Amino acid sequence: MDCMIETQNLNRIFPVTGGEFHALKDISIQIPKRSLTILKGRSGSGKTTLLNILGALDRPTSGSLLYEGTDICDYSEKKRELLRRKEIGFVFQSVSLIPMMNAFENVEFSMRLAGIKEGRKERVEECLKLVGLGGRMEHMPQEMSGGEQQRVAIARALAHRPKVIFADEPTAELDTATAVAVMKLFRDLIEREGVTIVMTTHDVGLMSAGTLSYELEDGALKDETVRN
Repeated sequence: MDCMIETQNLNRIFPVTGGEFHALKDISIQIPKRSLTILKGRSGSGKTTLLNILGALDRPTSGSLLYEGTDICDYSEKKRELLRRKEIGFVFQSVSLIPMMNAFENVEFSMRLAGIKEGRKERVEECLKLVGLGGRMEHMPQEMSGGEQQRVAIARALAHRPKVIFADEPTAELDTATAVAVMKLFRDLIEREGVTIVMTTHDVGLMSAGTLSYELEDGALKDETVRN
């Protein structure tokens, strides 16, 4: 397996009144390159905590986290921030588009953060066309449907050519038909852009869409499913 990310005995412990809360317990997983990997489980299962650690937004209490074979657990905050800006894209449930920027400007902003100066206009247009919004580039977020806003967020996450995109419940606020369309878009982007996508969901109707899925329960790995 050509791994993008691998964890070994990953633990995350939070201090709480009177003791400790073990949010993740000895998680060992492998995420292949150019795949759609789904982290599934009920609310409180630990999937978002795991996603945050995989995306270098949080650190594990113990264990290792390897990006293309390099353990990043001991990276400085500056080095972790650089990793997020250059090689990682994020799509959140709340979309989080900047309301005073149109679709083009929202996508371009991510490229500015990544320090990309050349070819921004062409890349923004390419990404918005990839997500089916070539004719909506000048529209403001409030002029778009929830599904269109999520597509802008996906284009924004993709624009700086990250190696991996992390999506936390990206379909939770969408109707079933739009959610299915977003999942198809993810698969298309993997084929066209060669990106690795890792997403969380509790929607049982979407769990078969991934090439690989891991199920968490009470912070522990319960099940692994591989699909062709």
